[in-house]
Amino acid sequence: MNRYNRHIILSEIGPEGQDKLSKAKVLVIGAGGLGCPILQYLTAAGVGTIGIIDFDKVELSNLQRQVLFGASSLGKNKAQAAKTRLEDLNSDIEIIAYPEALTYQNALELFNQYDIVVDGSDNFETRYLVNDACIISNKPLVFGAIYKFEGQVSVFNYNNGPSYRCLFPISPQKDTVPNCSEIGVMGVLPGIIGSMQANEVIKLILGIGDVLSGKLLCYNSLSNQSTTLRINRNDTVINEVLIQQSTFRDRALNINCETNKLVSIQNIIYKDNILLIDVRETHEQPKVDELSIESIPLSSIQNKLEQLNNDKEKYFFCQSGTRSKRAVAYLKEQGITNCYSIVEGALEIKNYLKEQFKEKTNVR
Repeated sequence: MNRYNRHIILSEIGPEGQDKLSKAKVLVIGAGGLGCPILQYLTAAGVGTIGIIDFDKVELSNLQRQVLFGASSLGKNKAQAAKTRLEDLNSDIEIIAYPEALTYQNALELFNQYDIVVDGSDNFETRYLVNDACIISNKPLVFGAIYKFEGQVSVFNYNNGPSYRCLFPISPQKDTVPNCSEIGVMGVLPGIIGSMQANEVIKLILGIGDVLSGKLLCYNSLSNQSTTLRINRNDTVINEVLIQQSTFRDRALNINCETNKLVSIQNIIYKDNILLIDVRETHEQPKVDELSIESIPLSSIQNKLEQLNNDKEKYFFCQSGTRSKRAVAYLKEQGITNCYSIVEGALEIKNYLKEQFKEKTNVR
């Protein structure tokens, strides 16, 4: 009664509403910029069971906006680190960490264990996966997205309302849209949008207020202006998802086929006929010197085609793996072969090289 007193004395919530919160099960996709405030407020509100799925590890650059983490969390899995912090915030609820990637193979089984799914992911591939799995499992989806200074919030697949595909039927081509590690994001923006998502979750559980179903709320943090757009249900795209549900898990096989140009830094054999190429902009950190590492920013790679058109094996890396994959795809279109994208980002590569080649590597 003391913990949730401010809820209980609200006539719209009361003891009955708080009991609904304690019995609810919510799955949060991603414990990053959006996931942190979502998780923080759902935990504080007393949502009885909260699942967190995230395969990523906490990095120093995350701390600018991912408010659940601190220096002691660096290097730890985000889902597990978030679970530890949230259990300290509220030990009366159950928090389940899934330190793994969400895939077509595990999504349906996972979603069927929860009442509501909240999308805090940062890429289109995951958003469409989450949307389709929610349609098939008939779960409401609380959506949020951020871009530099702007954010979006909506509720999909609720009470026969529209889905994410009704708004965006076709996914953008892979790696054509930059993420926040490439273009940046205002640190407080995920807190604003994530809090709005948590608010929609609580409204869904309690059955109160005007849920953002059939509406897309767009917020600009620079102008403090909000715009709400109407979304209509598109039965055609929703039915296509339902028709294809029998092959839903099989899509993972097709995705794996696209990774044949991906390699791990740990599997690269250093020899005379290889090139390691950093495609980040020259001002980005961390820097790794020596070991024949070259800097060719993705923005200027078209001017380096003659230099790259050789028989050497070329391994590209960047901050998160997105730009390196785009570099490989572009060079393949230009007929340049022996190009590979390193799975790990610059920080992991730096740490690996520092450990493996201490005498050869000068890292700053």
